[in-house]
Amino acid sequence: MKRLAVIVPAHNEESLLPACLRALRACPSPVPAELIVVADACADGTAAAARTAGAHVLTTNARNVGAARAAGAAYAMRAGTDGLWLATTDADSRVPCRWLNWQLTHARAGADLLLGTVRVDDWGRWPETLRTVYETAYGRATQPHVHGANLGFAAITYAETGGFPPVPVNEDRELIARFQAAGAHIATDPACPVTTSARPIARAPHGFSAHLATLAAGLQPT
Repeated sequence: MKRLAVIVPAHNEESLLPACLRALRACPSPVPAELIVVADACADGTAAAARTAGAHVLTTNARNVGAARAAGAAYAMRAGTDGLWLATTDADSRVPCRWLNWQLTHARAGADLLLGTVRVDDWGRWPETLRTVYETAYGRATQPHVHGANLGFAAITYAETGGFPPVPVNEDRELIARFQAAGAHIATDPACPVTTSARPIARAPHGFSAHLATLAAGLQPT
């Protein structure tokens, strides 16, 4: 791979986005890397925070994470798909400093798509036992974990399979299904987790926070 672009969808994320972008800026990359923030239906300073951090900023009004990720990917591919690897994370997440090199290592080993894992940064606003319940279930999962916060893929395969669908939830799972249907090489690697927020109030409906809320509800006495 000769080029790399990172796409970050963001809806009203001015408070958490700067930490996300600082973490990305701290990642060394052996190839030119472009940082793209898609400020989607924002009523705060998300776009300004992204520009201050030196990111390319797209503004959309879809209020739809699938459409936002797709818009970022389309912008990244404006000069074509040759030699381009696309990565995505979330505005409330922080990647480790070796994240870009990890992505490119898998890309150069032949992966068309890479699935990584996440870890939660703060459990303080949830019941005390939720962390154990979540981490036990996470570790026992028999299917690969899917997180838009830790995902990468070859631009040429992305374009050939139709890319992210404009759906408000599970856009990452839909993308993977398209890659699978095309017979693409999908790699999974838990060795480079992204740190993500466990805030109770979600930006995306039915996303990670909603999953935690469902688990927490099961801990309540009936």
